[in-house]
Amino acid sequence: MGMTPKSGALLALSCITGIAATGCVFELAYGNPDLGVITTSLILAAAIPLTVAFLWFAIQDTRANYK
Repeated sequence: MGMTPKSGALLALSCITGIAATGCVFELAYGNPDLGVITTSLILAAAIPLTVAFLWFAIQDTRANYK
């Protein structure tokens, strides 16, 4: 089999949160984030573990359905 819609959705969420984390890093590095330092930092703090978790669950789901 391979990838299921569930693992595809998890992989898409991982990509979205990864892009959000990257954007937050650039916003904070610029020095004047549009949403403010606190909000941007909170988004970054949430996006990093979510990216890893979504990617992990996508891999686990794909492995479970690969047989």
